[in-house]
Amino acid sequence: MKMMDVGLNQIQATGPQRLRASLCVCLRSSAVRFFAIFTLLLPVSVPAQNAIDQFRMFVQSTKSARADFSQVVTDNRGKASAPSRGSLEFERPGKFRWVYEKPAQTIVGDGKKVWFFDQDLNQVSVRSIEAAFSSTPAALLAGKAEIDAAFTLVAGGESDSLNWVNAEPKQKDAGIEKIRLGFQGADLQVMELADAFGNKTRITLSKLERNARIDAKQFTFKAPKGADVVGE
Repeated sequence: MKMMDVGLNQIQATGPQRLRASLCVCLRSSAVRFFAIFTLLLPVSVPAQNAIDQFRMFVQSTKSARADFSQVVTDNRGKASAPSRGSLEFERPGKFRWVYEKPAQTIVGDGKKVWFFDQDLNQVSVRSIEAAFSSTPAALLAGKAEIDAAFTLVAGGESDSLNWVNAEPKQKDAGIEKIRLGFQGADLQVMELADAFGNKTRITLSKLERNARIDAKQFTFKAPKGADVVGE
């Protein structure tokens, strides 16, 4: 997937800070990055109280997936960015590839480490997967640990024709205040992330293929020649 930052910290970062910002939000446009995917076989009209069960069933039944996405970041003053587009792939546990078209950025996880590559800067940032995604959407959807160990799940009711699940990280210094997962019928359609700075990221999925056969090479990364490599 020409591809969750998903990652962990602020928004609208520039230069080398863009990669660090990626580490704070499991994907954003130009600055906030974050991650997601999914599908289930439930009736179109799913009661809000069943949304959590729907999400758990999705996680249990989805071992891999690929999808396209569109992402919009709204800052704490209500100003929305232009849509950022790309593609993603994941394979549980802990493997994923998330690609942004503009600016050209790629996030790859091999189950142990995560690489954030900014093509314009020719810079690579490397972190352990636990440090990068312990309380992010990546952990929710492609992680190793049990969901309840890292998140508190609450039914979020119905809005925008979607049934919502709210996931609140138990790790309070994660940089993310809340993740919302919006289901329509059998599909996870939308992910919304609110960070500690008042910014909101909305990721809309399309062309979702659940339990896709994905080439293992998609989950490996080799730093380009001459790239500045920072981190572990």
